[in-house]
Amino acid sequence: MGHKWASGVIPFGNLKLVAQLLVLLVVLCSNLCQSLDLDPEDRASMLLFRSGVQDPSLSLSSWVGSSCANWTRITCQNQTGRVVSINLSNMNLSGQIHPSLCKLPFLQDLVLSQNNFICPIPVCLGTLSLLRTLHLGQNRFQGVVPDTFMRLGQLRELVLNENNDLGGVIPWWIGNFSAQLEKLDMGFNSFHGEIPESLLYSKTLKYLDLGNNDLSGSLSDFHQSLVVLNLGSNQFMGTLPCYSTCQQSLRVLNLANNSVVGGIPTCIASLQALQHLNLSFNQLTYEMSPRLVFSEKLLLLDLSNNDLSGPLPSKVAETTDKSGLVLLDLSHNRFSGEIPLKITELKSLQALFLSHNLLVGEIPARIGNLTYLQVIDLSYNSLSGSIPLNIVGCFQLLALILDNNNLSGEIQPELDALDSLKILDISNNNISGEIPLTLAGCKSLEIVDFSSNNLSGTLSDAITKWPNLRYLSLARNQFTGNLPSWLFTFEVIRMMDFSGNKFSGFIPEGNFNMSMSYNNREVDRMQRDPFVSMQSADTKVLILVTGSIELSFNYILSSMVGIDFSNNGLDGEVPVGLFGLHGLEYMNLSHNYLRGGVPDLEKMWSLKALDLSHNSLSGPIPGNISSLPDLTLLDLSYNSFSGFVTKKQGYKKFPGAFAGNPNLCLETSDGGCDPASLLVVPGKAFVGEEEVEGRISVWIFCVSAFLSFYFGGLALFCSPRARRYILHTKA
Repeated sequence: MGHKWASGVIPFGNLKLVAQLLVLLVVLCSNLCQSLDLDPEDRASMLLFRSGVQDPSLSLSSWVGSSCANWTRITCQNQTGRVVSINLSNMNLSGQIHPSLCKLPFLQDLVLSQNNFICPIPVCLGTLSLLRTLHLGQNRFQGVVPDTFMRLGQLRELVLNENNDLGGVIPWWIGNFSAQLEKLDMGFNSFHGEIPESLLYSKTLKYLDLGNNDLSGSLSDFHQSLVVLNLGSNQFMGTLPCYSTCQQSLRVLNLANNSVVGGIPTCIASLQALQHLNLSFNQLTYEMSPRLVFSEKLLLLDLSNNDLSGPLPSKVAETTDKSGLVLLDLSHNRFSGEIPLKITELKSLQALFLSHNLLVGEIPARIGNLTYLQVIDLSYNSLSGSIPLNIVGCFQLLALILDNNNLSGEIQPELDALDSLKILDISNNNISGEIPLTLAGCKSLEIVDFSSNNLSGTLSDAITKWPNLRYLSLARNQFTGNLPSWLFTFEVIRMMDFSGNKFSGFIPEGNFNMSMSYNNREVDRMQRDPFVSMQSADTKVLILVTGSIELSFNYILSSMVGIDFSNNGLDGEVPVGLFGLHGLEYMNLSHNYLRGGVPDLEKMWSLKALDLSHNSLSGPIPGNISSLPDLTLLDLSYNSFSGFVTKKQGYKKFPGAFAGNPNLCLETSDGGCDPASLLVVPGKAFVGEEEVEGRISVWIFCVSAFLSFYFGGLALFCSPRARRYILHTKA
């Protein structure tokens, strides 16, 4: 019998009917799946677990009935209804974990991360023999890792990071208990001791994070194809291994903040897949070999805070039109010589940090070729010459930090092309001339430090075009003229330092209610040590490196909220409004020719330091000094104050604060008045026409950076003074 092949066309009407039937079939199937009932035993176990959990957000309120589809973050096995997956991450849960959770024999994935569970890790979790994923990170689990976990032979991911009270010695079996283990994250805990040998030979392991613990011992080589290795912020010693087994696989290597010694071996450059290398905060020495050239895949290289010396490497990494270094940090070393021109060929570079070295010569003019640059920090070197005009080619620049060098010349008017610039610090150089009016074009400026230069002229109206100004220091220059009327018009200003110039005339009256910081309307106010914060400002620069290797920029400014007009030629009375600023923490008007009285300070409840010394102020001392609980430094010496100062005014907290006021006397123990009890201010006196600095320093601003770099899930936190690194890389 022959076979007959037939073909035909279904009429349109019938085709439409078939399509509707198919849709109905899919819906029915979907409803059938959704109506799958939770296994009764598993349901009872889950309800017991919920009974022991504190759930203020009512995240688990849907755990009612028997339909698995209605139970939030629960996945059930088809047909049987057994629970196979629980994901309760970031649900604001707290309390303890009921042992009933261990009575889910088919459970494969358990994720409880980013909550607030406070208890030891349940020992019974080791009975869940089918577990593939166990995430308990970012909680408050305590104690040690249970030995029962040795039974979890199917486990692929074990994440225990960020449980501060979880510690002890890392279990000896951690590297061989599961033949499937690919990811082990025990970072940000309190583990101590050495790395178990089993971890060095765990063949399936790809991701290992033991960072930010108290681990010690010599650095060892690993004998598997790791992709991510983070041992940062521990106490490891020894020289840098080659990690040759990982030559084709390792993408992230973080050994920062340990005690690694010796030089950087050239074999490290053989890690062909390496994208992030962080060796900062170690004790690395010697020169960098010219043969140490990384592949074009390297994106982040941080060798900062070591003792590396010699010339900067002329070539750090290969580069192509589409790939290359995004961040290069060689700061806080002893590199010498000039900045090599080859650095200007790193076309992908977005952040360059060469600060705190021994570099000389001029800033390469070709730096303007780096059109993707967002941050340049060349501070604390001995660079000379002028700021190259070609730097305007870095048109995406957000932070230009060149302080503490030997730079000269003038501020170029063409810098107005950097209209995205937020931080401009050229302090402690030899820059002269006036502030160009064209800088009005830099409308994004928020932190400006021109202090300790030879700048002159009157205050430029260009400053009024910086509406987001938060910090302005023009201290220790040669500026002249009157203080302008727009001085107090900046809404978000935190610190204004014009000390050590030749300003004259009155302090202008103004709308002192404009500044949110001065008037205590700022939300992010921080507790700071006045002795420290008066002398420095901390600028925390946050840089986000996304998966497409682009940086996004932000920063946090932490500084004393204050005003410093000291060491000028100002006269007239102090505007009463200045003494009504609730949020002001620091005010220094010393060494001027100010006159008139000082009103009560009762509204200045945030005040920590007040220096009005060496003026011609008169009248009685403010009577409510003792009512200012945070006031730590007070100097009213060498004025013309008069009257009787009682003990109730709390003057004994400030020895010498009233010296040099001949018409003023302090109450004695018998209630009398004794002018002789006015002590001399330590360290401050007139010597002919010269004067010696007093207790309250006029040095206010030294920008230091706290930089954060993230790549995907990679986070590297660093600061030029005390950089600390945290690694979060998602597999």
